[in-house]
Amino acid sequence: MKPPKKVSITDVAKRANVSITTVSRVINKVPTVDKDIVAKVEEAVAALKFRPNPTAQRLARGGKGAAVGFVIPGFPGVFHSFYAVELMRGIGHGCETLHLDLVFHITDGKNPLRSTYAGGLIFADIIENRSQVEDAIEDGTPSLVINHLVKDLEVSYIAVDNVKGGATAAEYLINLGHKRIATVTGNMQTQAGMDRYEGFQKTLMKNGIDFDPEYFFKGDYSRRSARDAAMYFFALDNPPTAIFAASDEMALEIISVAHESGIKVPEDISVIGFDDNPAGLFGAVALTTIKQPLFEMGEEAVKIINSIMQGKQTSLVRKVLEPDLIIRESCAPPSS
Repeated sequence: MKPPKKVSITDVAKRANVSITTVSRVINKVPTVDKDIVAKVEEAVAALKFRPNPTAQRLARGGKGAAVGFVIPGFPGVFHSFYAVELMRGIGHGCETLHLDLVFHITDGKNPLRSTYAGGLIFADIIENRSQVEDAIEDGTPSLVINHLVKDLEVSYIAVDNVKGGATAAEYLINLGHKRIATVTGNMQTQAGMDRYEGFQKTLMKNGIDFDPEYFFKGDYSRRSARDAAMYFFALDNPPTAIFAASDEMALEIISVAHESGIKVPEDISVIGFDDNPAGLFGAVALTTIKQPLFEMGEEAVKIINSIMQGKQTSLVRKVLEPDLIIRESCAPPSS
């Protein structure tokens, strides 16, 4: 016999014909809600016998011990990833500033989250853990996604315009005079990996440069995939004169392989990355890159989730941050 279906905040919102956010505001007794709407929501809550998450309620009202949960997909080298570390730094700094506790959760996306441990959840991207985000929304737990434009869920997000970032990298190399331009992508299961590649490829086409499949290598943000890509590109009969790597980690590994192979950067090959990892400043050649504001994204995420938890932010927040081109030494006009 199947257990009875758990009544969710979505069910209440549908019966009362209001948004999930409005139901949350009524449950948390936000005083600015219209009395007629309050009555409709309270009727729906009573009829459906809905039981709100008491921990989320208490924390949403600013109760002591308020905590933010940071949920990040587990991937190899997560604790050595500039991306993950910068997000953690930004979120940690935001929590410290607002006197919030931080609960860190690495997920494989398969297990349900115990969302009662935190008043709000910040999800780093959605990679095989969409159901966790959906469950948090259903439970009425204040939630926000970073580094992913979520267009089909009622959830706030802060993301980077990765399409523009890929396009900016391509435009810069084209303006230097490059036509044989290769790319090693990020993980194409991620929105960032897909979007950076999309912006890069469309910009080549817009400028009349046919994208040669030989100049495409599917990477995963790791140095291992970048080393494989570099060895493949350098062995081609007609190798590229420039390479766009979807992360600085990969770009730095490509430069290392070039030096090992007697290929000069940027005289023989130009390399541009993505992230603005400080490690790019300290190699033999300072790395030209596309900067994404990871620390700022994490810090801003805490401010927003805190406002949602306190009932001050009642509408969805959807921010897209602009990437910036950082020009250093690893790119130059082609020598041939």
